[in-house]
Amino acid sequence: MPFGVYIHWPFCAAKCPYCDFNSHVRAAIDEDGWVDGIVSELEWVAANQSDRPAVETIFFGGGTPSLMTGKSVGCILQKIAALWPMANDPEITLEANPASADAARFADYRAAGVNRVSLGIQALNDADLKKLGRLHDSAEARAALNMAMSIFDRVSLDLIYARPDQTDAQWREELKQALAFGTDHLSLYQLTIEPETPYALLHKNGQLRIPDEDLAAGLYETTQELTRAAGLPAYEISNHARSGQESRHNLIYWRYGDYAGAGPGAHGRLNLNGRRTATAAIKLPERWREAVAKGGHGFAEVTPVGDDEGSREHLLMNLRLAEGIDLDAYETRWGAGLDPGKIAALAKQGFVTREDGRLTATPSGRLLLNRVIEELLL
Repeated sequence: MPFGVYIHWPFCAAKCPYCDFNSHVRAAIDEDGWVDGIVSELEWVAANQSDRPAVETIFFGGGTPSLMTGKSVGCILQKIAALWPMANDPEITLEANPASADAARFADYRAAGVNRVSLGIQALNDADLKKLGRLHDSAEARAALNMAMSIFDRVSLDLIYARPDQTDAQWREELKQALAFGTDHLSLYQLTIEPETPYALLHKNGQLRIPDEDLAAGLYETTQELTRAAGLPAYEISNHARSGQESRHNLIYWRYGDYAGAGPGAHGRLNLNGRRTATAAIKLPERWREAVAKGGHGFAEVTPVGDDEGSREHLLMNLRLAEGIDLDAYETRWGAGLDPGKIAALAKQGFVTREDGRLTATPSGRLLLNRVIEELLL
């Protein structure tokens, strides 16, 4: 089973009002100290694995990893290579923000071993970028994308749709522009109002209008139409790629493989001391760092994953994918299969298809995926 490592860098230059990720703004950052903490946590994870599989993928997420120096990225990559065997051609991704994109720094990342960049553009017009709280404008976004594509062979860009007051015509035009850039991967996320964010308060008070469910569904269908026509069909609900350019790291998540997480708020699912285990690190960076200094890691949770929880997570993650779930492999792994009658009922409603031993959510099924999962597991 492929094995990946996720590194969480929790710091941002500013907090976006829609974001509920574990990201924090600090006036000053002791970068070497934070890197030392991540290295310690990686050492703890490796020491508690029964065996150490080869690392297929590494992903620097955040926060804003492009605020890190190339030296810090290289230090972490060197430690991973010292702790685990490395696959022959590992995919090493770093998320970047256009506002912190710098050619010299990107060159340092490549020299350190990064071979894929995911650029968080989020919108291609200045008015919406301002509403989203982004620090860059559309010209900076385009310049950052061109620069990234000149340095890295693999570049993905992120956009958010179903933004306040957005129409289908506006999104259609914006997505056409994004597809014209020529990247081989796009992550296209529908805006959701997350609790305890500034957007949640504005929405509650009627100061923020987002597309209703029907318009949002139409925007999703427009997304599928245009990306499919451009040769970048959805391989996951929000991710689109040319064949062979899928995010190998994220596929580990969605195929319910094993991955270690290190850094404040990072999650992991991997075998520790012979048992599949869920890890979740303390979110507040300063508390996490104190815990690492005391005990070698900052995990708030190190919990065995039971079969009920594991089988549910496996189903939920696999059905996000266009390839769906291998029913025989699922039954072999968990000792029980899915009810054929429930599958047939959902197929009759047009939410799933079953073919060649695989169960796949249809486009309409992926829009109601939580309901589909509940029906299958009742």
